Amino acid sequence: MKVGWFARLLARWSESIDRRLGWQSLPRLTGAVTLFGLRTQLRQHNLYDTGLLPVKEPAQVPSEDPRLRKARSADGRYNDIDFPNMGRAGTRFGRNVPLGRTLVDLDNMLRPNPREVSLRLLARDRFIPAPTLNLLAACWLQFMVHDWLQHGKNQQSDPWAVPLAAGDPWPDHPMHIPRTRRDPTRPDDAEGPPSFANTVTHWWDGSQIYGSDGATQLKVRSGQHGKLVLARDGLLPVDPGTHQDITGVTANYWVGLSMFHTLFTLEHNAICDTLRSARPEWSDDELFDRARLVNTALLAKIHTIEWTPGILSRPTLRLAMNTNWWGLWGRWAKEHLGRLGNGEVWSGIPGSAQEHFGVPYSITEDFVAVYRMHPLIPDEFDLRSRHDDSPLRLCTFPELAFSRARGVMEQVSMGDLFYSFGTMNPGAITLHNFPRFLQRLERPNGSLVDLAATDILRSRERGVPRYNEFRRLLHKKPVSGFDELVADPKDARLIEDVYGGDLESVDLTVGLLAEPLPKGFGFSDTAFRIFILMASRRLNSDRFFTTDYRPELYTEVGLRWVNENTLADVLRRHFPELGTALVGVPNPFAPWRRASTARAGA
Repeated sequence: MKVGWFARLLARWSESIDRRLGWQSLPRLTGAVTLFGLRTQLRQHNLYDTGLLPVKEPAQVPSEDPRLRKARSADGRYNDIDFPNMGRAGTRFGRNVPLGRTLVDLDNMLRPNPREVSLRLLARDRFIPAPTLNLLAACWLQFMVHDWLQHGKNQQSDPWAVPLAAGDPWPDHPMHIPRTRRDPTRPDDAEGPPSFANTVTHWWDGSQIYGSDGATQLKVRSGQHGKLVLARDGLLPVDPGTHQDITGVTANYWVGLSMFHTLFTLEHNAICDTLRSARPEWSDDELFDRARLVNTALLAKIHTIEWTPGILSRPTLRLAMNTNWWGLWGRWAKEHLGRLGNGEVWSGIPGSAQEHFGVPYSITEDFVAVYRMHPLIPDEFDLRSRHDDSPLRLCTFPELAFSRARGVMEQVSMGDLFYSFGTMNPGAITLHNFPRFLQRLERPNGSLVDLAATDILRSRERGVPRYNEFRRLLHKKPVSGFDELVADPKDARLIEDVYGGDLESVDLTVGLLAEPLPKGFGFSDTAFRIFILMASRRLNSDRFFTTDYRPELYTEVGLRWVNENTLADVLRRHFPELGTALVGVPNPFAPWRRASTARAGA
């Protein structure tokens, strides 16, 4: 990546200031400028192409459909016209650290034992809430992650065999954890750093709703007026084989996902109605393509300027994320004066030039690793009436997951579900707060999984560096001792014991959960370094958010829809009964107004 002298100087200054003072301690504008400098540094030094590793045979250039000049493809091809395979489903995850630092340490794959890490450091002793957030923030994160990444079905042969203590209640000794699916594009005898392939598109394109292949997309489309299929009860259609929703991605499905899949299917269809009123002559394909562009852009905008400042609640972050979308001149200037210059800083990334920063775009394994945020899920789900806050039913996660999710969706109204999730807190992303039911989760096929132990093992087997090395490679100072790693001296001694006094062997997940958080942050500053880089890159590299974010593709009506709507607007449009609960709520991912409080105030 080539940058000018001023940008290089700003990057070096930002790293120096951040190491000495921390960007969080700076005034809002100075802090935002420092973040821009850190992002430039990360763009220069933390993007690596796994496509350079050996391949079985060169990828075939997919055939181009003229329609794809103006529309997103099902599998992500031709987002970049010159490099049609970039970001396509089936292509490899990239890296944010040098490939030579991602070698797998087989000798220490099970050291310390992932099950011991799970039980002693991660298991929830008591539920620790995140009081500034509501549970929709947790559901939204999983909803977004399913758009960006899936490693596919795990390899069933030659699983990892994790030794267990004699008194461990796990039914099988040792515990078997399937390995991540092999990269199908990699020669079997290839040596060197590992690589893995994404089974969904890498783009921010709503593929969790629309699918990442043509067959799935046909299943979710109605074939009329560009719309997606909905059942007569307003819910998604049901797959009779799995008794789950028919939608773009159904892995690890539960009620929290079904709510957002249904909501933004409704939103897609509402966009179709508006576009059809303006352009009644358009075909089903034309309406679908434009509505998908608009719906996806709205998802990206909500994530950028609502979800992110919700979970990272600092004035500097609010300024930085609004600048990402609107630019420093702000929303009014962009809407009324258009783009003021070609750069992303003054008028935001949407509508700027497409930019890959010298490395083909992909989601990275490091991004996958830092987004392991299972502590967000609570132990119990208190479903209540939106009318008077009266209890409807108290559920555990297994009662809301997989094939059981549909029964809950049919028995409890969407209005009551959104109200309930909007008034519940998720868990804090910290040590000793991993849900115990996810440490013994029964899959639909009857297999059991300790998801905490699996999270630890996944980063190791995929060659993601451990915590201190990860910090170094992201230009942060490594921690010098266990007492610097975590604020609680008891936890410091516990981690030291589990890792045998070897600070360098502390797993990335453990370090991220242990690390003291900046004020207002819902997750660690180390994880945030990947976010600084990749949150912007998902927009910068996408033609439909940059070069082709224009009325000729989106229509003037479509761009207005993106500009004028928030998550609260989407909720009120489809479930107007939620209006009272959202009154006075500054961010829809913050706790909503309870019906009992509203009555008392009245």
